[in-house]
Amino acid sequence: MALRWPESISELVNQLSRLPGIGEKTATRLAFFVLDQDAAYADDLAGALVTVKAKIRRCSACGSLGEEELCDICTAPERDRTSMCIVESFADLVAIERTGEFRGLYHVLHGLIRPLDGVGPEALNLPAIAQRVEGLGVREVIVATDPSVEGEATAMYIRNLLDDDVAVTRIARGLPMGGEVEYADRATLGRAISARERLG
Repeated sequence: MALRWPESISELVNQLSRLPGIGEKTATRLAFFVLDQDAAYADDLAGALVTVKAKIRRCSACGSLGEEELCDICTAPERDRTSMCIVESFADLVAIERTGEFRGLYHVLHGLIRPLDGVGPEALNLPAIAQRVEGLGVREVIVATDPSVEGEATAMYIRNLLDDDVAVTRIARGLPMGGEVEYADRATLGRAISARERLG
């Protein structure tokens, strides 16, 4: 007869395996790591999960994440308001910030156009782009979506949203086709930002 784990362990493994990039083996390791810690660790972990869900919200201007109505980047007076970088996710924003190559504003899409999955432009943070660009007087928009079919389609959609007097550039091919911005190393991503190219 096969060994059956207690239901509470099975449920923990099940919930952990729902995280992206976490398979059943890794979820099992993580579950037993949590079990090996004292009760205070489990309380702290659970508390952090509850707190982040309660406090974090999307910036009303750019769609980034923060604890206030506007994120730290949107409210920072030293940021260059003539340039805007459009990214798929908050993780991509963080990756680009780490390069130190970009000092403008951001716009976070929270996804890419994926027609086969039923994700159209209206499901993303796309409609606000043209308004923000015009309202802020942005002169350059850098599209930093992944170099995938969906990333390219989203980039072209953004190009078509904006007037011709706005320079729309695409991060250079420092990233491999099919690669993801979030997982690029710092040097590669820095080169891609500094050697961006114009779209259209």
